[in-house]
Amino acid sequence: MSCPNEHWGLEFSQEEIALCKSAHGLLSLELELSRICNLRCIYCYAESGLALDNELSLAELRSIIDQAAALGARKIIILGGGEPLLYPHIVDIIDHIRSLDMDVDLFTNATLISPDMARILYERKVAISMKMNSQDESVQDELAGRINTWKDIQKGFQALQQAGYPDAAHTLGIETIICAQNYEEIPTLWRWARDNNIIPYIETMTDQGRASQHDSLHIEPAKVQALFEQLAAIDKAEYGNSWLPRPPLAGSQCARHEYSCTVTSVGEVYPCPGVSIITGNIRDQPLKDILRNSSVIQELRNIRTNITGKCKTCEHLEFCYGCRGNAYQTTGDHLASDPACWLKE
Repeated sequence: MSCPNEHWGLEFSQEEIALCKSAHGLLSLELELSRICNLRCIYCYAESGLALDNELSLAELRSIIDQAAALGARKIIILGGGEPLLYPHIVDIIDHIRSLDMDVDLFTNATLISPDMARILYERKVAISMKMNSQDESVQDELAGRINTWKDIQKGFQALQQAGYPDAAHTLGIETIICAQNYEEIPTLWRWARDNNIIPYIETMTDQGRASQHDSLHIEPAKVQALFEQLAAIDKAEYGNSWLPRPPLAGSQCARHEYSCTVTSVGEVYPCPGVSIITGNIRDQPLKDILRNSSVIQELRNIRTNITGKCKTCEHLEFCYGCRGNAYQTTGDHLASDPACWLKE
């Protein structure tokens, strides 16, 4: 059996990924600016709140962006490991990325998006992913760890709409983690996003950071499977989108380990936020050397060969390798099969 659409949700072609791997390069890079945040989300992988000691300077951040461009990166993803709009030089960073002819994806909790900031982002063609875990005010505020978060997100969303989001050149998405508090409303949230031309990034949660401290978030794997299957059925019947339900992302797939990496706000290089293995620090050596010399990075670049367990013989391995973050956080092995995946049962 094959996937209804093997490349559904893949942001780069197989040919582009193969060339990137052979050159030890990048197609995208995920970048933290600071861990400072105005929220205290109870599921936050990074336990954001206060800035870390010795965070990267503006000059160091620019250098990382330059290095990524030299390695072939076409996109910089500004992570929400902290709230990027609290970083004082956020516009400078965006302008530097755009000056190198790279795209910018910004992950934000949206609470600080004023009409002026929305216009700034729109003028620079920044793709926005705003955190929206519930359309129920009390649930959203509980998950964010701060009252009035839902109201502030609505103000930010309205500012983005007034600026022109979304349109063909300005994508808008919502980033939603699946948990016990919002489980029942996810199908409604999915339809709302689709009906408003918003990309729904509905994803499973890795057991790290604050999430590991809040048992109330967790739901049974069988319920996650049922939800993914329900979303796939909705998408096919109502929106003409055909995809194979599997973790970690509904309606999309993660292949980032073959062409990307994460740089934290103190310069540590991870394969991704979920695989929080320090493979080097850009303060000690160039990014190109870390990518080329790290055994962990190279193992994950060839994950379809190196993966172990039930995934190794899964018929879907050609286009799926589970969630590396969940595999690592659950088993301690970045090459292990994803324990949450139901495809190879």
